[in-house]
Amino acid sequence: MAKSEAAFARAQAVMPGGVSSPVRSFRGVGGTPVFIAEGNGCMLRDVDGNSYVDYVGSYGPLIAGHQNERVVAALSKAIGRGWTFGMPTEYETQLASLIISALPAVEMVRFVNSGTEAAMSAIRLARAATGRDLVVKCIGCYHGHVDGLLVEAGSGALTLGTPSSPGVPKAVAGATVLAPYNDLEGARAVFEKYPGQIACFAIEPVAGNMGCVPPAAGYLEGLRALCDQHGALLLFDEVMTGFRVAWGGAQVRYNIRPDITCLGKVIGGGLPCAAYGGPKKLMELISPSGSVYQAGTLSGNPLAMAGGMATLEIMKEPGAYDILERRSAMLAEGLIDAARKAGVPIALNRVGSMLTPFFTHADGDTVTNFKQAVGGNTAAFNRFFHAMLDHGVHLPPSQYEAWFVSLAHTEKHIEQTISAAESAFAAAK
Repeated sequence: MAKSEAAFARAQAVMPGGVSSPVRSFRGVGGTPVFIAEGNGCMLRDVDGNSYVDYVGSYGPLIAGHQNERVVAALSKAIGRGWTFGMPTEYETQLASLIISALPAVEMVRFVNSGTEAAMSAIRLARAATGRDLVVKCIGCYHGHVDGLLVEAGSGALTLGTPSSPGVPKAVAGATVLAPYNDLEGARAVFEKYPGQIACFAIEPVAGNMGCVPPAAGYLEGLRALCDQHGALLLFDEVMTGFRVAWGGAQVRYNIRPDITCLGKVIGGGLPCAAYGGPKKLMELISPSGSVYQAGTLSGNPLAMAGGMATLEIMKEPGAYDILERRSAMLAEGLIDAARKAGVPIALNRVGSMLTPFFTHADGDTVTNFKQAVGGNTAAFNRFFHAMLDHGVHLPPSQYEAWFVSLAHTEKHIEQTISAAESAFAAAK
């Protein structure tokens, strides 16, 4: 790790914490972050020459793996024609059309560069469409570092022990109302407390930023009914789950139609790309069709569009999601067995190719909400994380992040991971 340690020392001199995003700093697990030199398939190689099976996957986008040859070919072709124009290209229309074909709730999309931009813009649209100011978000869900939504925000904020942030004006945060995740009665109480004031209910349909926490039976259906009853819009933040947990995303997997959808990660194939979309009547409120302003110099970047198209074409092929489901289930079952053999209590949540083993305090614990997610044994997770790293498996460096399985993970890689976990669970006790 000598080269990673030296690289981290240099980085800290020129960047806050030495990183461009907080969770990468390893503050949540301790130690020095691994500096990556190369990725190929599901494997990483660090600057010290160590190899790892990768379950970070750039936090979700690399569903086809690192350096997938079809994505590389698409990017090579696109870059040979120029990599930014600030003008329309047919790439945008092609990717938008493919997204719309997969999502019944989406008739138009607007491309942006990040999930934060998508959520920020979608909320502006919801407020304009309803003439209301209040936004409801769930405790532990993350919708980017937008001022008004950086309240009880999950993952990175949880990892560093700062669930909100200085620099957010009270007046801005005051327009956000909190509700507990997976608690339909709690959501109903919020609507009753603020009648006629709520513009939208924003939610990760599968929480990914307190670890992977699936929706309880009937929860999403209940939110849909509440929004309809109270004239609010239902906003699904599928930046993480879109095209990850199913072709289309969680709204397809659970058969729920939101009013506004935020997408990111997979739709750019690992390049900076996100989008928000919905019915044509709603989306035509966006400038220049309507008066709700939103713009971006690099939005619809041709490289991101090409990478996204290539990735979605791979995922559209018959059997792609079946492969992910089988291998993810194999990993989950193997982790549960390894933990039991070691006598380490865990609760393992999985939806498709997203999963999180929560280090709980007793066998039989479940994790269905924020309180349960943060009530586990993070010290045990930290020991497990470093033991897995020592055995050649790189996990997200936080108990509150989901693991991601890609098409590049073969059964051999899964078996290697389970074997490493058998030793790592013993070290976590």
